[in-house]
Amino acid sequence: MTTLLRLPAVTARTGLSRSKLYELLERGEFPRPVKLGGGRLNVWPDNEIAAWIESQIEAREVA
Repeated sequence: MTTLLRLPAVTARTGLSRSKLYELLERGEFPRPVKLGGGRLNVWPDNEIAAWIESQIEAREVA
């Protein structure tokens, strides 16, 4: 079962500020949120956030 993370949990897990997270979203460099409650609530599947973190680590190792 996938856990859905709200914005405070995502920023805590990634270390990104809210503004940086939304900047990355606009550039297509961060997983898109799932919209719940008629689009009023953004949540992210925890496995997608974990995969994004891993991709950042891998990109660092390649560079």
